[in-house]
Amino acid sequence: MASEKGGPVTCGSWIRRPENSNMVVLGRSARGDSSTTRSVIEFFSFDPITTSLSSSPLFTHVLEEVEGDPVSIAVHPTGDDVVCSTTKGGCKLIELYGGESNVKLLAKELQPLQAVGPQNCLAISVDGSKLATGGEDGHLRILEWPSLRVILDEPKAHKCVRDMDFSLDSEFLVSTSTDGSARIWKTEDGFPVTTLTRNPDEKIQLCRFSKDGTKPFLFCTVQKGDKSVTAVWDISTWNKIGFKRLLKKPASIMSISKDGKYLALASKDGDVCVADVKKMEICHWSKRLHLGTCIEILEFCPSERVVLTTSNEWGAVVTKLNVPADWKEWQIYALLLGLFLVSAVVFYIFMQNSDSFWNFPLGKDQPGAPKLKTLFHDSPSSEDQNIWNPFGPVDM
Repeated sequence: MASEKGGPVTCGSWIRRPENSNMVVLGRSARGDSSTTRSVIEFFSFDPITTSLSSSPLFTHVLEEVEGDPVSIAVHPTGDDVVCSTTKGGCKLIELYGGESNVKLLAKELQPLQAVGPQNCLAISVDGSKLATGGEDGHLRILEWPSLRVILDEPKAHKCVRDMDFSLDSEFLVSTSTDGSARIWKTEDGFPVTTLTRNPDEKIQLCRFSKDGTKPFLFCTVQKGDKSVTAVWDISTWNKIGFKRLLKKPASIMSISKDGKYLALASKDGDVCVADVKKMEICHWSKRLHLGTCIEILEFCPSERVVLTTSNEWGAVVTKLNVPADWKEWQIYALLLGLFLVSAVVFYIFMQNSDSFWNFPLGKDQPGAPKLKTLFHDSPSSEDQNIWNPFGPVDM
């Protein structure tokens, strides 16, 4: 758990840094008492051996009073840019630069996103070329990154944007609303593709595209009365193809691992479940992880089977998943090397015990050396003909 000095955690995300090291960025609101009067953005180191964050932040960016509290955070795939939405000051950019032992922060204003109001959702495409923002007022924007050229500016996209996600190829953006609707957008030109079909008594709430590169699916949580299911849409037709009851209670947040193998859901009373996407079966449970509190952030670590969760009461928690371990890169290379050596030994043994045709001496005067004339020009015997032509003469 991260240090709880300061106000409650309002948002957070993983940051993948060079050499597969990982950090966590957290946004904290002001406490409202004399100890803390300003909201902050804090950066923590992550230790994969102990599965824990550093007890104190490596560095901190203090927000101005006119900016208010942090609302949402998105991190660029390079790990160098962090975009943060605030309650009063729109969105701002925090750049990380310098070496691993001497990282420094540089805060910048994002001109097209100044004074746009609180953005419930921020998302950066998988290829890092697009930034999407979804406002509390239902305003949806897609901008080119890093030029910030506006691709889509739709003030009435939704009543209030609840969730959003980019597809693996960065071609589509899905957004959901608090009124239960969900829309698909083309990221190249902002063209609205379709609105997902649903029954009048159903509400589509959370959304994540598949990320394994093999199954073009869209996962959404659907609430129908007191029943909650995870439904699946085929993105080639945008037809719903099935559903599964995973969490079996209303979900507050959904996430999918970077390699697309696992899908996670968190509840409003502090539980987390993780499902294997291929089987759509639960493979990990963390019950009462944030006891009695709504989990607001749920995100997979970029390189470890670990999830980050946050809540107002319990702060930030990192949890190691009880799932099969992945092959490390060095283990794959060791396996390939072993297979190569085994193949070489088998080939050597085969050569040593093979027919002498492949091992005949090359010296002219060595006894027993076969004569090339005999080898290639002697007429084959009838016995040899039966070997080479077992089907008899062929009429050409």
